[in-house]
Amino acid sequence: MLILISTSIVSTLPPASELSRRMAGFFFLLLFVLFSSSVCASPGKKPKPVQKPMQAVQQQSKESRERMKNRMRLLSSAKKRLALVPPTPEQKKRQAAEKLAARALNREQLAMHTRWRPGMMGGSEGLWPLATEALMAEMTSPRVEATVHKVIQRLKLQLGKPYVWGGQTPDQGFDCSGLIYYAYNKLLSQKLPRTANGMFQDQRLKRINQRQLQRGDLVFFSIKSQDRADHVGVYLGDGQFIEAPRTGLNIRISQLTDNYWQDHFLGAKRILTEEAIL
Repeated sequence: MLILISTSIVSTLPPASELSRRMAGFFFLLLFVLFSSSVCASPGKKPKPVQKPMQAVQQQSKESRERMKNRMRLLSSAKKRLALVPPTPEQKKRQAAEKLAARALNREQLAMHTRWRPGMMGGSEGLWPLATEALMAEMTSPRVEATVHKVIQRLKLQLGKPYVWGGQTPDQGFDCSGLIYYAYNKLLSQKLPRTANGMFQDQRLKRINQRQLQRGDLVFFSIKSQDRADHVGVYLGDGQFIEAPRTGLNIRISQLTDNYWQDHFLGAKRILTEEAIL
């Protein structure tokens, strides 16, 4: 259409030289080419992106999974290597201190049980008689408790044997101080005096009052005098003590709370300590 219009326009021009005609024809031909290219173009439409082949996408996802696996494998091996690193001396000291603190806490919790004693393990046969409140307030070391247990066992084996003045062996019999001398001396670093008053006057023994009594403490009485100890026994707990009373009677367990013993009570002393036992 544009060619026909340009031809008609050229034909209507006044006569001129052949060169002018050719130039006019060339001009209109150029306009035709420009118009055709603008019409054929599709403005507003972006060229479609080149899509990657499905095989390439799958290959990339597989590679990413492999990289993730390798990363996890490296992290796990790094954790294992850290676990195998030996602790430093400071860490060892800290761990030891934490263990000691945990043991001390466990011991405090166990001490809340009224029948538990340090060093005793196992079932109910390992439980000692019910403790007094004062006893729980002054817990002693396991070594001292084990020694107290031995002394109490030795004393109880003599129950029922006769009182013999001057006796200090199971074959002879015992008087009051001879019974203590026999039960304790083999377990002490320094020997006890032989008489009740000698024990009462011994400055190595710690003086205590009745509210502080623990198993294994010595209790002294003045039966025939007011300022001298002429009788001694061993406190067993729960207000009881074991004694060799007098001629004609056998070794027995008595109640410290009885009026007779309270009237003649002279004092008490602790004999078993960390420093005193072997």
